[in-house]
Amino acid sequence: MIGFLRGQVAALKTDYCLLDVNGVGYRVFVAGSTRNKLRLKEEAQLFTYMNVYQDGITLYGFASEEEYDIFQLLIGVSGIGPKVALGILSAITVESLCKAIQNKQATVLTKLPGIGKKSAERLILELKDKVAFAAADDVEEILTLDMEGPVGDDMMSEAQAALVALGYSQAEIAPVLKKATKCKTTEDVIKLALKQLNKF
Repeated sequence: MIGFLRGQVAALKTDYCLLDVNGVGYRVFVAGSTRNKLRLKEEAQLFTYMNVYQDGITLYGFASEEEYDIFQLLIGVSGIGPKVALGILSAITVESLCKAIQNKQATVLTKLPGIGKKSAERLILELKDKVAFAAADDVEEILTLDMEGPVGDDMMSEAQAALVALGYSQAEIAPVLKKATKCKTTEDVIKLALKQLNKF
């Protein structure tokens, strides 16, 4: 298990970076908050989670131990995989996520990519006693994303997670999902969204 990597940022993409560690380039997938702290050609240290699966190995990196710890908690919840967990951390701060879980705000959680009603309920049930209460003060705007309208069902949430994974921002995704409310499958939603985003 690789605990952390320290090296020079050789490339910086939408959802991953290439970290040059003594001449070896590691592809490390990162959340938006971590990506914003990285600079090309500068040294960085990332706490890493190595996901081993049938088709290969994927590294996920985090600028802080706090973000790494909450990622570990998220993937421990049934139905939440590393990609969905990373999408969540790209859409909301650790502090706001902890508050939403502690306060049992399912409506906030269902606005996160990949999270439907059932997943939100599992997050609250399984993590409410594990997440540290970030602060007593309420925040006026909990989410760092701006999603309006009914995106809470599983179909829309899955499509949203897929589009985030493809590198689209929440600002780009929100308008196109509103036009896909009549779609019957997740695949149809994604196809329509990609068409609207001029990606075929």
